Formats: sequence, C-alpha cells, structure tokens
Amino acid sequence: MKRRTVRSTSKNSMQTVFTRFMLIVAVFIFWIGAIGVRLVHLQVNQHKELRTQAMKKRQYVHKTKALRGTIYDRTERTLAMSIKVNSLYANPLQIKNIDSTAAKIAKILKRNRKSIAKSLREGKSRKKRFVWIAKKLDQDLYEKVNETLVDKDIKKKSFPKYTGLYWRKEQKRQYPYKNLAANVIGFSDSKDEGQAGIELSQEDYLRGEIVQKWRKRDRLGRVYRENRIKPEEPLDVVLTLSNSIQYKTEEALARAARRSRARSGKAIVLDPKTGEILAMANYPSFDPNRLRRIKSGAWKNRVIEDRYTPGSVFKLVTYGSALEEKLITPEETVDCGNGTITVARHTFNDSHAIGEVSYIDAFAQSSNVGAIKVSKRVGKQTFYQYAQKFGFGKKTGIGLPAESNGILRHPSKWNGDSLASMSIGYEIGVTALQSAAAFATIANDGIKIQPHIIKEIRKSDGEVVETTEPKTERVVSEETASGLRRMLRQVVLDGTAKRAKLNGFTAAGKTGTAWKYDPKLKKVNSNLYVSSFIGFAPADNPRVVIAVILDEPKGVARSGGYVAAPVFKEIAENILPELGVTPDAEILDELSESEELLASEEARKLKTIGQSIEPAVQEKKVPKKKLSASRSKKVSQKKPAKSKEKRKTSGEDRKRRAVTPNRKKTKNGDKPSKGKPKRKT
Repeated sequence: MKRRTVRSTSKNSMQTVFTRFMLIVAVFIFWIGAIGVRLVHLQVNQHKELRTQAMKKRQYVHKTKALRGTIYDRTERTLAMSIKVNSLYANPLQIKNIDSTAAKIAKILKRNRKSIAKSLREGKSRKKRFVWIAKKLDQDLYEKVNETLVDKDIKKKSFPKYTGLYWRKEQKRQYPYKNLAANVIGFSDSKDEGQAGIELSQEDYLRGEIVQKWRKRDRLGRVYRENRIKPEEPLDVVLTLSNSIQYKTEEALARAARRSRARSGKAIVLDPKTGEILAMANYPSFDPNRLRRIKSGAWKNRVIEDRYTPGSVFKLVTYGSALEEKLITPEETVDCGNGTITVARHTFNDSHAIGEVSYIDAFAQSSNVGAIKVSKRVGKQTFYQYAQKFGFGKKTGIGLPAESNGILRHPSKWNGDSLASMSIGYEIGVTALQSAAAFATIANDGIKIQPHIIKEIRKSDGEVVETTEPKTERVVSEETASGLRRMLRQVVLDGTAKRAKLNGFTAAGKTGTAWKYDPKLKKVNSNLYVSSFIGFAPADNPRVVIAVILDEPKGVARSGGYVAAPVFKEIAENILPELGVTPDAEILDELSESEELLASEEARKLKTIGQSIEPAVQEKKVPKKKLSASRSKKVSQKKPAKSKEKRKTSGEDRKRRAVTPNRKKTKNGDKPSKGKPKRKT
C-alpha cells in the first residue's frame, strides 16, 4: 500500500512540474508572438509615422515671416514699409534675482519695474519658459540693451549676454510720413495683418508668407544638411496718390476746419480724364506709427464711409437730367416769383426773390424754386434713373474697405414732396467720392470713369503683375456736359461761389449748404450745417476735380460759398502749376480788378448780420465852414470835447446790433431751404 501511495504522489508531482513548465513555455511563446506582432505593426503600419517622429528629433525647423510688401505713391515715395526689428523675451526659470533683472530692464527701456517683475514672477510660478519683455524695439534700444545687460559669469553665443534674456527677430511696419494719407493707407496690427485702408484691402498682395528653414542633424547633433522653403514673395502696391498734392490738400483742409471750428472735414482731388485719385484728405487724422494714441473713429476714411446731405450740389443731377432730356435750355427763362413754392403742403423757400430769370442764372444763384420747377418737368422715374446713372446709391468700387452705398430710395418709397426735396439735395445720402465722381463726369464730356486709387501691383524688382483698368460709361451727351459746364462756370463768376475764383485759372463748380439730421432731435436741425463746394479747373479743359466738405462749421458765415469755396481755391492754385497747367495772364488781370468789388460786397453782406469787416461805427463826415483867422485860432487852442451826438449814435448802433438776427443773408442756395424735409437722409 505504501509503494502505491508513493508512486501516485511522485506521478502527481511530475505532472504538476510538467504543467507549470508548459505554462511557462506558453507564456514565453505568447510573449514572443506579441513582440513579433508589435514589431510587424510598427514596421508595416506605423513605419511612416515613426520615421517622421524620428526625423523631427534630428532636425530643427526655423520659421520666419517674410517682410510685408511696400506701399508707394505715384512718384515712388514710400508711404508704408516693413523693417527688421528685435523683440526681447525672458525665460523666468533661468533668472535667479527677478527684482534686480527687472530694475535693470526698466531703467534701459524706461518701463515700469514692478510690472516687469510681476510678469516674470507669474511666469516662474507657472513654469513658463517664454515671457515677453518688450516687442519690436528700434536699433538704438537694441544696441543699448546689448551694451548694458552683460553678465560676466555667463557664456552665451547670442546677445544679450545676460542670464534668461533673449532676442527674437521680428518685423515692424513703418509709415515715414506719419499721418499723411493715414486714413487711406490704414495700418496693420502686431501680427503684421492689415486692419484698415489699403493695408486691409490689399492684404492678399502685401502679406508676407512664412519662410521655413530646415536643419538636419546626425546622432551627435551635427548639422549635415540645410533646406530652405521660401513661398512666393509679397507684392508691392503703387497708389495713384501724389505725395505733394496729398500734403497740400490736407494742409488746406485742416486750416479751414480749424478756422471754422468744424467737427470734421474731407476733401478729394480727382483726375476726371483717368479717374485717378490724386489726393484723399480727412480731418482729423492720426499717426499709424502710434496706434495706442488713436482716438476712436479717427482712422475712419470719411471720404468713402460717411454719408451726408449734399444740398445744392445735387442740383447738378436735377439740371443735368433736364438738359439731357431736352426739357430745358440754359437760356430759357423760369419764373421763381417771390422765392416761395409749395409742394404737397410743404413750403420751400429761396433766400430772396429773384423773379423771372434764365435757368443758367437760377442755377448760379442756386434758386430752390427754380430747381423744384425743373424736377417737375423731369418726373420721378427719370430723375431716379439719372441719379443712378451719375453713380449715387451704389459703391464706386474704388478698392477701399467699408465704402458706403449712400442712400437713394426707390420712387415707390417716396412721399408727395420727395422729388422736390431731392431736387435740392435733401432726402438723399451721398459720399464725397460719389459727388466728386459725378462732377468728374461733366468735366469729362459726360463720360463717367470709375474712380480708383490703386495704380498697379508689382514685384520688388519692379515687374508689374497687375494694373487697374477702370470701367467707363457715358452718362450724358457731350452737348449736355458742355451746357452744364457753362452753368457751373457762371456759379463762380457771378453766383454763390465767387470765393472760388482762381488767380490765373478758370474754375467752375457748385456750392452746397444743407441742414443736418439730428439723431437726438430725430429731425433736421437748422443749427447744424454741412457746407461744401465741388468744382473743377481749368473750366474749359479740366485737369482736376476738387471736392471739399466741412461738417458742422461754426460761426455766422458758414455756408459752402464762405467756408468750402476758399479751400477749393487754395488747393487748385497750389496744385495746377504742379500738374503743368500754365496760368493765364488775362485772368490774373481780370481777377485783380474784381477783388476790390468782391471784398466790398462781402463787407456789405457781413454788416447785415452784425459782423462788419469795417469799424462798427464810422463817424459821419460833415463839411466844415470857413472860419475867420481869429476864430480858427481860438478853436484850435481849445481842448477837444466829447461829442454827445456821437455817444448817442454809438448807443443806437449798439442797440441796433443787439436786435439784428444772427443769421446770414446770402444769395439763393448759400442758405439752406427753410422748407426742410423731416426725414433722416
């Protein structure tokens, strides 16, 4: 029995050992199999991915952004350019004494020490290896930092030789002429992306792409291959603007705006033959080099973005449509009566009655009654069609962002007096560019050329990639354009724009003075004016169209003929010689003879409103009687006494001035119509 028990136990032990051995073998085989499967998976399925990861560890990719394209004016002057600069950053984990480092940096850069120390401490607590200290420093500060921040105990290949501080190469946008044409050029942000103006609209051409530089290293970290991937270079943009004409226009506009205490102003100089914008001025403006100091809305391009009520300058469309449809002739007469007309229970007034005159004189005197009678002949649909043909109610397509369509309602939405209101420039919203383009159409014999500000797109080596081809369209006949030019010429010669007469050149144009819509009152405010003048010169062969609009000028004399026409005169006289137009000696003589008459007439007008340019009280001259020699001697020895009569006259004069209404009486059209629309335009 004992032998059988021993044999059974021995047999069970051997079986247990064998089972365990086989289990180990099975596990080993499974492990080998799993490794094999994994190796196959890595070699076959993840081969490319693992290879890429391995290569990344052995190669270094350095990314930089190509310099942004340059913006030039038509004479190759640089308006915007990018330069290479350096930005200072820190690795807070490497800086031992944060307070000392912050103090040194703050002293050099003239920054707040506590602010720098705070950012470094926060970075260190969060274990950040990258904290910006100062971005896009100029060359002087860059060199000063390198010279001052030197740690003798550190050995660095790069500057600054100071523990934890490093430089990063970047680019900075510069505008050499500061605020010149700033509202047109726009600006770019810290990421070198255009945010306004040309910088935004031409972003696809100007943007600098990422340049990648690859460096491959062996197992020991040695570079054995370099490869540079460079995309297409950014392009340069050439504008139609003239640097000098832009400067002269901005200066004249700024002086007028300050003189009249206007809220804002805008001016544009346009070549009617080509549609090229030679100048586009805004007041106030800004310096794109100092973005942090820009006031809200100062970067706005009012020439294309702001809608305004044009007033009498819109009579160009009224008379233009009537002439083109052969409904009137310039010499035909119109009865303006006593200067009052009622349409749909709405009374419109002239500043004074002119009776029966020719249409050319009614236009020159800017009679509202005359214009309304013309619009009745034209009719709603025809008037609306010509307003569209002249370019109102739609964008010009100048190639700048945020351009406004203006406001031109369909006749189905008009009221009973809408046609009359629109014929004198109310119930419509226009931009300065739309108005200038309409006048350019007449200056160009009735052919409208699309205004544009981009001359060409080219590479840095000068190769032209793209040029602007403006669209053209005939709006009115050459005969109609000629008739309108004669009428516009009369406005300057003997109408509301005598202050627009030029020394040595002929000029033509139209004044506009309109009351503004007040959003607070929710109606037109007779105390808020928009004063404008749009004209061209020379009148017989126009080289430039100039539009000047001043928003809310202050003072008594604030009509378009008083505040805007002189700006046109200043700009035109300064830029016409630059464009090669020779002054006419005969016009100089004629103008000098009429200057005294014009000055006396203006003095008379100003006296009626209590602002005479002559002394307020003038002593009346009385013929002296002949005295005997003895009597004459006694009179001469007496001390002159104060005249009671003079004191009385002075008192009466002061009383008379006190009751004189502080409102300007001018010729028709230089004063807004009292019959104003009640709707916002």
